[in-house]
Amino acid sequence: MTNVVTFPGLGLEFTLNRVAFSIFGFSIYWYGLIIVSGLLLAVFLCSKWSGRFGVTKDQILDLMLFAVPAALVALRAYYVVFNLDLYRRADGTLDWLAIFSFRDGGLAIYGAIISSAIVLMIFCRRRKISFLAYADLGVHGLFIGQIIGRWGNFMNVEAFGGITAAPWRMCSQSIADYLLVHGYADQTQYQAVLSGELGVHPTFFYESAWNLVGLVLVYLIGKKRKFDGQCFLFYVFWYGLGRFWIEGMRTDSLYLFGLELFGAPVRVSQLLALVSALIAGALLVWMWRRPHDPKDMFVNRAAAAQAEADGAARAPEAGKEDEENVSDCDGRESSGGEGQE
Repeated sequence: MTNVVTFPGLGLEFTLNRVAFSIFGFSIYWYGLIIVSGLLLAVFLCSKWSGRFGVTKDQILDLMLFAVPAALVALRAYYVVFNLDLYRRADGTLDWLAIFSFRDGGLAIYGAIISSAIVLMIFCRRRKISFLAYADLGVHGLFIGQIIGRWGNFMNVEAFGGITAAPWRMCSQSIADYLLVHGYADQTQYQAVLSGELGVHPTFFYESAWNLVGLVLVYLIGKKRKFDGQCFLFYVFWYGLGRFWIEGMRTDSLYLFGLELFGAPVRVSQLLALVSALIAGALLVWMWRRPHDPKDMFVNRAAAAQAEADGAARAPEAGKEDEENVSDCDGRESSGGEGQE
């Protein structure tokens, strides 16, 4: 499906096709390619930065074997749970084929974040790695994935906000149709979106830009961490803060089973973002104010343990060399004595 998307206030126009190419009749979508590109870049850069957190490149690759499949399931599960009525047949039974069909869209990033945290905790426990230290590295990858992944939403012309006349407003036929069908625009506003007089907030771009700033900040924090978990808490705070205000503008939010707060339906991701941001922000301030010994950080403990292991490995070799030297000296002394006689 081809969409012509315009930004009238910026003089920009894009012709977008969700399908990148086809192989043997099977369509490969830009959304999937962009998501995979973000994942690969995240793994590559995290591998380069891993030494600062006491994590090895092999441990990153090992984690991916478990985290990626779990994230794919969780992305879909989170969305389906809060949109269950979309997957019911006319008789009320669940359409399991539709539920497990990823090709029709319907993924939620918070599902991947939650599943990744759970998988990481199990992985670190089994491998005897600090969860907080690994999480400090991992959130760099989450930022990278989200920065790039949101552009998959652009290719699908989705994850946009409500009506606006801002200079960076986004317009298309599909956007106007969506707003009218779902009650976000009346007939007059519908025509205004078609003409370009009005448009919608490109919230996919807001979130991508917000995460880009977050990546720069977390990278700088990571170079001068005071304690394990500092980057992780910053990520939860920063992402939650941004997602809270951006989610409030979106027209495709997941709602909490019809519950309302102050007369408005509760958006699941917005509520989760606010709660997590408040908790992470409070913990970050509390931990920052506490005294910290650099020796307690996992990367330094791992380095000290490795140095001790290397020293222990060299000790037998050094002892063997000393024995050989003593033996040589004894031999020379014996030879010298016999010559004097």
